[in-house]
Amino acid sequence: MLIAFLISERIIFSFLDMTLSRFLTILKIILHLLKGCLILLLVFPWLKAEQRHRSIRHWCKQLLGIFKMRLSVIGAERLMDTHYLMAANHISWIDIHVINAFKPHYFVAKSEVASWPLFGWMAKQLGTLFIERGKPNSIRNMVQEIASQLNQKAICIFPEGTSTDGKQVAPFKSNLFEAAIVANAPVYCLAIQYYDLRTGIKTTAPAFIGEMGLLDSIWNLICSPPICAQISISEKLPALNERKALAELSQSLITAQLRDTR
Repeated sequence: MLIAFLISERIIFSFLDMTLSRFLTILKIILHLLKGCLILLLVFPWLKAEQRHRSIRHWCKQLLGIFKMRLSVIGAERLMDTHYLMAANHISWIDIHVINAFKPHYFVAKSEVASWPLFGWMAKQLGTLFIERGKPNSIRNMVQEIASQLNQKAICIFPEGTSTDGKQVAPFKSNLFEAAIVANAPVYCLAIQYYDLRTGIKTTAPAFIGEMGLLDSIWNLICSPPICAQISISEKLPALNERKALAELSQSLITAQLRDTR
C-alpha cells in the first residue's frame, strides 16, 4: 500500500512539474513578445539598419531558446551577396524566426498573417510584404514591389504558397521569381527541416498545416521534445530569364538538400 501511495504521489508531482514547466514557457513567450513590441516601438526608430538586424537576430535566437529549439546552418559560406531573392520551403510560422536567427530577411507573407495577434503587428513593423493569394493584380503589384527593393534588401519568399508537414516539397509557384529577373538580382535557395534532438529523426511538431490555428501550433511546440531547426543554403542559382525555370530549379535543389542532409 505504501508503494502504491508513493507511485501515485510521484505521478501527481510529475504531472504538476510538467504543467508548471509548460505554464512558465507560455509566460516566457508572452513576455518575449511584449519585449519585442517595446523594442519595435521605442528602440527601432533610432537604430541603423545593421543595428536593427542584430536586434532581430538576437530576439529570434531567444525565441528559439524558449521553445527549446537549436539552430543548425549548413552552407552559410555560400551566401556571397547581401541583396538577393531567397526561395525557401515552408513548414511553419516559426520558419521566419529560424531564418532570421541565422540572418534577418524581409519576407513575403499571405495577407492573413497581418491579422495575427502581436505576431501580425510585429511582421508589419519589420517590413513584411503581404500578398493576397489568388488575386492576379495583387501578385503583379507584389512582383513590382519586390523588384524595386531587391537592390537594397534580402527578400525571402515561400513559393509553395502554403505550409507542409516537411515530408515533401510542394510544387513551386513561379510568379514571384519574376521579380529577380526584373531586378537582375541573385537567387539562392534555403531548405528548412526539423529534427527531434533526442533521436535525430525528423519531426512534424512545428508543422502549421490544415485548419490548425496559431495557438494550437504554439502549444504543439511547447509540448514537443527539444528540436533542431536545420537550414541548408544552396549555391547561387545560375542567371535564368524564365521564371518557371527558376522555380523548377529552386524546387529541385531544395528537394535534393532535404534528401541529402542528416
